[in-house]
Amino acid sequence: MSSSIYWLIIFVFAYWVYCITWGIKGALRAKTASDYFIAGRQISVWVFVLAATATSFSGWTFVGHPALVWRDGFPYAYASFYAITIPFTGVLFLKRQWLLGKRYGFVTPGEMFSAYFKSDTMRVLTVIVALFFSVPYLGVQLRASGYLFNVLTDGLLSINVGMVMLASVVTVYVALGGLRSVAYVDSAQCILLAVGIVALSIITLAFCGGWDGLTSGIAKIVLADTKLTPDGYSHYVAIPGVIQWVPAASKSVGGGWTGVMILTYMFALMGIQSAPAFSMWAFANKNPKPFPLQQVIASSIGIGFILIVFTAIQGMGGHALMDAGIIPSLADGKQGSLVPWLIHLMGDHVPWLTGLLAVCALAAMQSTGAAYMSTASGMLTRDLYKHFLNKDASHRQQKFFGRLLVIVVVGAALVVAITSTDALVLLGGLAVSYGFQMWPALIAILYVPWLTRQGIVTGLIAGLIAVTLTYKFEFGMPWGAYPLTIHSAGWGIIFNLTLAVLVSAFTQPDKKEFARRFEFHKFLRHHAGVPKAKQGLKPLGWLITLVWFMFAIGPFAVIGNTIFSNPNAPETWFLGMPSIWIWQIIWWALGCYMMYFLAFKLEMSTNITGEVEVLAEDIGDVKVPEGTGPARK
Repeated sequence: MSSSIYWLIIFVFAYWVYCITWGIKGALRAKTASDYFIAGRQISVWVFVLAATATSFSGWTFVGHPALVWRDGFPYAYASFYAITIPFTGVLFLKRQWLLGKRYGFVTPGEMFSAYFKSDTMRVLTVIVALFFSVPYLGVQLRASGYLFNVLTDGLLSINVGMVMLASVVTVYVALGGLRSVAYVDSAQCILLAVGIVALSIITLAFCGGWDGLTSGIAKIVLADTKLTPDGYSHYVAIPGVIQWVPAASKSVGGGWTGVMILTYMFALMGIQSAPAFSMWAFANKNPKPFPLQQVIASSIGIGFILIVFTAIQGMGGHALMDAGIIPSLADGKQGSLVPWLIHLMGDHVPWLTGLLAVCALAAMQSTGAAYMSTASGMLTRDLYKHFLNKDASHRQQKFFGRLLVIVVVGAALVVAITSTDALVLLGGLAVSYGFQMWPALIAILYVPWLTRQGIVTGLIAGLIAVTLTYKFEFGMPWGAYPLTIHSAGWGIIFNLTLAVLVSAFTQPDKKEFARRFEFHKFLRHHAGVPKAKQGLKPLGWLITLVWFMFAIGPFAVIGNTIFSNPNAPETWFLGMPSIWIWQIIWWALGCYMMYFLAFKLEMSTNITGEVEVLAEDIGDVKVPEGTGPARK
């Protein structure tokens, strides 16, 4: 057994001891159901900033993202902008959900939607979306961890054994301590995730022979590339157009990452913070102060810089390393091996670093999985068991079923992970596409009272069906996967929002019901509306946002192919960087400003106006009357 494996065992064991310790601490503090499921609404500023960032970016960012940059080049690297689009969703929704949770005592989003729409159907649909999101996404993390163990132990541990080991440890600390334990463990995981990505990028650069070796490696694969866009450019350094009118993205010329595909893929990733799990993160906060810090500083600026620069180095540097025989060449479909092999590189040079980097990767994988285990069990307990089976369930009973259901969720995720093989991208993409379908429901409850229960329910069901039928499943549909190079999340939201608006137009409630729902909106407008002194900035906010989405990650991103240099002439590249990479860096910086403008300048994530009157600490203490909204018993 090599010394690197010994170091791997030491670091992983120490890390898991840390995780379980926080599980025990969380269990000792979880006196009530609210304590267990949403940390008693007492998560502090920096714990949320770090924990929410870790939850948002996970093992997919650590392992999957560099791998797809390697496979598809810089057109896929536009996905790095999810460091901005994911928290953009939070800017729109988190503060307002926190306000509703604080006032009415909501513990789960199902309780929030049910109280607003007076609909158990919406409650059940929210739980279904949560499960469709959580189980596949957790399965992805578990399988990736198993594969990592397999590579780093030179095959001594099988993929399934590695999965079960990780699942066992995560289950213990999540089931014991609930969301509080998840939050404190995630805080450390966020730091490990960032440190690990940067360290692996430095390692990649070192083995490439520095910056010149990296850029010459990029130039070499561009000149040798035979997969060209319609304009004759290498698919590694150019988007193949705005859109392609083909029945499926797989039939597109020069790769599937057209401008429209990039935009709608970003829609899918925006589903991370609109998924039901993130509503519970919003409810768990002591106050909204951490929201803009997480959205602008930690995510857009911090993680954004890491993704735009460092993951691009890993992905594109992988070609140079394979060409030099430093790491094995990977066949298409095996790109998920890239990061484990980069970690493995240090085994013969700095063995202890292999163990540390393995822990960084495991931390990234656990961060998201743990959060979704906790929140999914909370929704199953509160929205199904408590609401339908035992309305008078005690705090002790709720905590017991919450812990039991953590085990059920993990078991389901393990089944998904074991029965799938190379589904790292497939299942993760499906999960976030489902999460994005919650946008119209959130818009209805937080902004637009005109949208009705019937419209939102119809739209949500249609959106989930559209996502499923346009995804990578072999249903034999004539349009295939991602028709017209539009991602499934895009097709889902087209059907979802269209039907929500049309059905709402024909199902408007009577004045009494509208007045009841409007109480929610009056409360939100009073506490979360843009201040009068800044109303004049709202059109500018709309303009900045629209321009950024169209040019940074939308149809006009195609300009970035050639604006600074000729993609097929490396001698024209500035500092050896193709035009598309420079374009991405510029629009990342502009995106950070957009986020600052929305979150701070327009105060969409700051400035709670006035004191919030708390009607109940827990929805169990609240009754929603026929008249004007929740009130004390």
